[in-house]
Amino acid sequence: MSALIIFLLLTFLMLSGMPVSISLGLTVLTFLFAFSNVPLEAVALKLFTGIEKFEIMAIPFFILAGNFLTHGGVAKRMIFFATSMVGHLRGGLGLSSVFACALFAAVSGSSPATVVAIGSILLPAMVRAGYPKKFGVGVIASSGGLGILIPPSIVMVMYAVSTNSSIGALFMAGVIPGLMLAFFLGFTTWYVARKGNYPREQPRSWKERWQAFRAAVWGLLLIVVVMGGIYSGLFTPTEAAAMSAVYAFFIAVFVYRDLGMKDVRRVLLNSANMSAMLLYIITNAVLFSFILTNEQIPQSIAEWLTHSGVGMIGFLIAVNILLLVMGSFMEPSSIILITAPILFPIAMKLGIDPIHFGVMITVNMEIGMITPPVGLNLYVASGVAKMGLTDCSKAVWPWLLTMLVFLMVITYIPAVSTWLPKTLGMM
Repeated sequence: MSALIIFLLLTFLMLSGMPVSISLGLTVLTFLFAFSNVPLEAVALKLFTGIEKFEIMAIPFFILAGNFLTHGGVAKRMIFFATSMVGHLRGGLGLSSVFACALFAAVSGSSPATVVAIGSILLPAMVRAGYPKKFGVGVIASSGGLGILIPPSIVMVMYAVSTNSSIGALFMAGVIPGLMLAFFLGFTTWYVARKGNYPREQPRSWKERWQAFRAAVWGLLLIVVVMGGIYSGLFTPTEAAAMSAVYAFFIAVFVYRDLGMKDVRRVLLNSANMSAMLLYIITNAVLFSFILTNEQIPQSIAEWLTHSGVGMIGFLIAVNILLLVMGSFMEPSSIILITAPILFPIAMKLGIDPIHFGVMITVNMEIGMITPPVGLNLYVASGVAKMGLTDCSKAVWPWLLTMLVFLMVITYIPAVSTWLPKTLGMM
């Protein structure tokens, strides 16, 4: 009965048009005052201890680093390097988009930031070169999703905070799936370009490629700072996030000089706004998780699933369907913070590895970013390309099918996600 009341309240508030964070908070408060005898002191204590986690500090630092890189000239140098390497193939600018998105994803941690940074440069270039605009939108919107799979990933940090999982292990677990998905998307891009006989760029000499690499190397070194620092034990993931913010500031202002000191204030304010929004969602989600746990809802569902004979395979299918549907209407952070307290205990009860489960959820979130009607990357790509949302939704379908096939691989072959962190001794 408690579960029904909680989810009816949450659904009603969300359907009324309230933001997810406020819906969560009002659901908790309404349930506490009208249907529960939990002392408010216990709630206040849980609220304080729930957000008193060192790992949460990684979120504003990664957001700040991504904003410095987006507003700086890192993206255009990565695009130039990517084009020099793969631009000569059929559909070269499309392949360059996938390659550049993968590189930028490895330093930004944000999917919309990747779409804006890469799309604002490469989409006009593709149109000028004779590519259909729909092709460019499909490539950019789908490849931008790599921003939340290839580490560092803000979505992975949210999952780790919600489930007390290892951020370092999750980051390492995202490396191989991220590279695999980049290859899958690149193959789909090449196939569509070959079928449509789209143009290719002039081949670049190895000297030009070396020059392009030298221009981009300061941005690429951020990958070494974050991943190398975590793997070597030099930094915790949170400390690596802080280092990435300092490093991104240094190269944007003093090395590439694309940002002046007068621009730093604007970047700091943008980052503070985004961080405050996410931290407010986390605060309300902590209370929501507390209520669910106090009412024994996840434990009851886990018990029912265990005795109903659904099993691990059936549970994973159900989770994928649930997350794909939710991804069509909500943004990733909200989905994770709402569903993780319910799904994670059940997954543990069924013997599913928490790191594998986190990567699977992240891939679902990627797909949700390009699924109408509320796919965030579709909105961002629509704004960049000046194209209607319906046309953008039609443009992404070849890459969407590719990502659904990839989701099946990730779901039912756990070793793809767990092999690297296990090999590095992080699991």
